[in-house]
Amino acid sequence: MQSIIPEPADADVPAWWRGLGLPGLADVHVHFLPERMERRVWHHFENGGPLMGAGWPIHYRVPAEERVARLGDLGVRAFSALAYAHRPGMAADLNAWTLDFARRTPGCLPSATFYPEPGVLDYVRDALDRGARIFKVHLQVGDFDPRLREIDEVWGLLAERGVPVVVHASSIPLPGRCTGPVPIAGVLARHPRLAVVVAHLGMPEYEEFFRMAETFANVRLDTTMTFTDFAERGMPFPAHLGPRLRDLGLAGKVLLGSDFPNIPYPYAHQIHALDRLGLGEDWLRAVCWDSAADLFDLSPDYTRSSGER
Repeated sequence: MQSIIPEPADADVPAWWRGLGLPGLADVHVHFLPERMERRVWHHFENGGPLMGAGWPIHYRVPAEERVARLGDLGVRAFSALAYAHRPGMAADLNAWTLDFARRTPGCLPSATFYPEPGVLDYVRDALDRGARIFKVHLQVGDFDPRLREIDEVWGLLAERGVPVVVHASSIPLPGRCTGPVPIAGVLARHPRLAVVVAHLGMPEYEEFFRMAETFANVRLDTTMTFTDFAERGMPFPAHLGPRLRDLGLAGKVLLGSDFPNIPYPYAHQIHALDRLGLGEDWLRAVCWDSAADLFDLSPDYTRSSGER
């Protein structure tokens, strides 16, 4: 099968995944937030800050309804609505919003988050009871150690339920006191069955997080922003890890992630960046649909069968 055009456009993406024989794309790293919070996040991305340097433009700076429609046009049949708290008192309200958003949005995986604070186990259990299927924590923005005793029971509950957690654990855009492989490895030492999805393939600590995925049965990685021209300029993927990337993908350990809408390029560029790796159609099928379909038990018509519940 031919690669999509050298300068891909979003309109080219459906023909690409159809050429692979897929029912669409499954993206585990998509963000939807309450409007006021979203405006603040976008301002931070576009204007930079302590962790962002000069920042970058939001390519999909349009209302939520238009972004949902754009995902539909791309053929993204399953996607998350990841939110994360950076201080106490936020997570429960964010969960109420993201779970309601999933209820009324076809294709959206019910998503939730948590923060080390009193009552955290109760609201995580409530989110699970309300159907949460994926969680997100950001150890750099949240600035908390995942090994804290306040959330040890939360990790244990998620491990018991088999619900995956997308964890921003690596040291991008800058190292933090709780980033890198060591803190989350401490959690996995206590909860080895925990389903962790390491965001950004663990960039720039690729090798350490690859080893984690190779060691723990339920640790996976997402492709968010990796291999794009934007990422390769500053944190290029080490070429010697290519064979391990291929093996991990074929083993169901690599999932498509994009960071939509908070990206400075078209969605098609992330797809093109994966395609031009030359790792084969089986690898692309696994990464772009099959592995997420196995993890979340997605049917080929997930978009049409989800939404209103």
